[in-house]
Amino acid sequence: MAPEATLLCSMSMRERDWSEVKAQAVIFDMDGVLVDSEPFGFEAMRRMVARYGLGYSEEENAEFLGRTTLDSCRILKARHGLPDSAETLADFYIEGMLAQIEEGPVPMPGVPDVLERVRAGGYRLALASSAELRVIHANLTALALGPLFEAVVSGTQVARGKPAPDVFLAAADRLGVPPAHCLVVEDSRNGLLAAKAAGMRCAVVPCAHTRHQDFREADHHLTALPDLLPLL
Repeated sequence: MAPEATLLCSMSMRERDWSEVKAQAVIFDMDGVLVDSEPFGFEAMRRMVARYGLGYSEEENAEFLGRTTLDSCRILKARHGLPDSAETLADFYIEGMLAQIEEGPVPMPGVPDVLERVRAGGYRLALASSAELRVIHANLTALALGPLFEAVVSGTQVARGKPAPDVFLAAADRLGVPPAHCLVVEDSRNGLLAAKAAGMRCAVVPCAHTRHQDFREADHHLTALPDLLPLL
């Protein structure tokens, strides 16, 4: 069975009446949800493949949104027969990301106000991102968001990246909150599938780079992050 079909099957087995389930924690994705970093990611990947004389399109980039850098680099290495290891490609990408973050990350509308209001409402907050820890901490430090999160999990710290549920399950475990009582905020289909496979409710807030994606399994569709507040 294809990976997405397996995840969808898992999701259907975990369907529940969410009106009967009270959220105790909110788990946020980072790129495209809290930070307008998708353009940074595209530029970092474009620079990386340009080292090998290759072009990189928005269409190709859309395939990797929500995935870990290493998973993306493994695909690119195999697709284009690149001579360096996937780990080396990932290092090139991370260098490009950190260089852009140093110039100043761009917070999404509602950051940090929405996070502060959710936390003030008594909810536990976690961050679960496919990005590397160095990239996560660089963004959180630059935007002074770190103190708002009780747990921060990178997709590089778990066995499988999104669309597998591992990163969200790890975040829930660190908070000590059952998955059914977690609400995930995501902007990509890979993230949505990961949240649903984890048995969690998911609110999608697509960014400019993911608005075309299929979010049919989402429990809530938001136009901007502040739309989250009435759900809680």
